[in-house]
Amino acid sequence: MAVVTVANLTKRYGDSEAVAGIDFTIEEGEVFALLGPNGAGKTTTVEILEGYRDRTAGDVDVLGYDPAGNARAFKEQIGVVLQESSVERDLTVREAIDTYGRVYPKRLVTGDLIDIVGLGEKADARVKTLSGGQKRRLEVALGIVGDPDLIFLDEPTTGFDPSARRQAWEMISNLSTLGKTILLTTHYMDEAQNLADRVAVINNGLIVAEGTPDTLGGRETAHTTIRFSLAEASIGDLPLAPTLVEGPVVEYRTDEPTAVLHTLTGWAVGRRVALEGLTVARPSLEDVYLELTDGEER
Repeated sequence: MAVVTVANLTKRYGDSEAVAGIDFTIEEGEVFALLGPNGAGKTTTVEILEGYRDRTAGDVDVLGYDPAGNARAFKEQIGVVLQESSVERDLTVREAIDTYGRVYPKRLVTGDLIDIVGLGEKADARVKTLSGGQKRRLEVALGIVGDPDLIFLDEPTTGFDPSARRQAWEMISNLSTLGKTILLTTHYMDEAQNLADRVAVINNGLIVAEGTPDTLGGRETAHTTIRFSLAEASIGDLPLAPTLVEGPVVEYRTDEPTAVLHTLTGWAVGRRVALEGLTVARPSLEDVYLELTDGEER
């Protein structure tokens, strides 16, 4: 069942078209990542879905509501976690969650919520003593304290070190296992790869690609690249003609990686030649993203 349905969504500012007639759906229980460069229309789209910005044209249905109606019942069913928010520094984690939770007719139990976001050891610590990653976990807790059906996560791990990002991914996965539907915006391609069930790329106000992280932009059928370094004296003896040679670096692009790799490694073993730095790879999600957005800055 679709939780979000967007049809021909358009947003204009004077003569400028920030969103140029896009269509997509988000299914119940899905983690859906919306990717795009700055100024591509990503934030405008999300704010329309949240009910914070009016659209110029098109149809939008979120949880059975038109967000433009700003109905209280609609607001009670969504959770919004912004890039930055302010929490009273002298409250404890438990007190902050209890304070925010009082405004919701339905809410998650404070202790359960603390466990979901991984702040059990900091439940009675004051906000001002939390690390950046711990504060971000608290912000997520405050965004979902009302037990929403749909959660908007805007750049949830910006500024995190690798360890904190991995912990945040675990937290988001915990939310997903609760059956929550999540709309995620992120600048990190590995984050989308690890968390998203489906990805849509928006550029210049248009959806330019949509699919699973593994199939986006035809990744599953893209050429495989086999790459290694070889002493230049041996390059002429290779059993197969390379696609590219740059000094000692040899590259093959092929639709039959198993056969090509078997031939190359068999030749190398027989000749006692090392294929230094051997790699076998298809285009990464980041490669596809950069191609779809013409390499624009994220």
